[in-house]
Amino acid sequence: MSGYVLGLGGFQLLHPIINISLSQGKGNVSSFSLLTNSNYVCSNSISKQLVLSLWSSTTITTTSSSCTPKLKTQATKSQAGSSSSWPQQQDKKQEEEDEEEDFQVVTAIRSQFNDILILDTPNSRMLLLDATHNVHSILYKDQKWTGSYWDEFASLPAIVPKGPIAIFGLGGGTTARLMLDLWPSLQLEGWEIDEILIEKSREYLGLLDLEKRTVAGGILNVHIGDALSQSVNASGGFAGIVVDLFSDGKVLPQLQKVQTWLELNDTLMPNGRLMVNCGGVDEAADVIDGVVHSKNSSIDGTWVQNYTIKALSKAFPGKLSWKRMPKREGENYLALTGPLPDLISWSAIVPDPLRTAVKHWKPCGTFS
Repeated sequence: MSGYVLGLGGFQLLHPIINISLSQGKGNVSSFSLLTNSNYVCSNSISKQLVLSLWSSTTITTTSSSCTPKLKTQATKSQAGSSSSWPQQQDKKQEEEDEEEDFQVVTAIRSQFNDILILDTPNSRMLLLDATHNVHSILYKDQKWTGSYWDEFASLPAIVPKGPIAIFGLGGGTTARLMLDLWPSLQLEGWEIDEILIEKSREYLGLLDLEKRTVAGGILNVHIGDALSQSVNASGGFAGIVVDLFSDGKVLPQLQKVQTWLELNDTLMPNGRLMVNCGGVDEAADVIDGVVHSKNSSIDGTWVQNYTIKALSKAFPGKLSWKRMPKREGENYLALTGPLPDLISWSAIVPDPLRTAVKHWKPCGTFS
């Protein structure tokens, strides 16, 4: 399962695309807001009981417009820092009324591993998991790029040998969709531990389409099970592995152990690579009065240490690169094993917006 943190019920907002939050209002009414990267803010007041009721049963599933909870929203252009005269405010109010739209919960179900929530908006469908309500996948209706770390994963095929690429933490298939769009002959092997999540992703997020061969012969093969099991391998090794494994909003603890990375490296073919989502929050920092204070930092002083990168650096000394996503894209730390690629050559063989993005990778320094 992938991880991308949302603010819900007091959690810190770390997601650049969607902001879903509940803040206590009068009585039992909370404020519900939805922010997308189309620069629209959707807001509505809903009953807190409505949200909580979605998880009151382990088998709740809403599949038709007659039984799907609908939330009436207002879409307003975000103009931070601007001021409006009274006539402008009136025009803006009218614009808000004219742009009212609906979005809805298409399914809400509790599995052995997750609270699964899929939302449908005018622009996208989103998969939210766990009590943290992290966004684990997003499917846009009219655009390809997500503006987040999933896009970065799609650059991996350009710097690995030909061969199968594994995705550990398939979620709803966002990474697989991007990869097959850019590299339609790829053989992708996706692992997800939650079978019900896969079923719902096939039904509502188009995952089933990725399991059909492309004209160029590419395909996503879906596997249900523990991606870190020693039984997970490929004949001849994987050309690359995307690691995007989270639970309850945190990187899996196994990924903070050097031995885990050494075992994963053994499943790669020669010159294969791992690309890892190391999380969007510094795991080796104290938060005092809302300010992050790093406990450890690298020698170049440009990034703070987290336990996942620390384990990776020990497993791959001198052969680990890193980058941090921009604030508008979530600030996730990413890691890449192997020698630092030739960034100019890498940039030349990937499409925009990846041409600029791949140039931001840099060698990982020594931890102090």
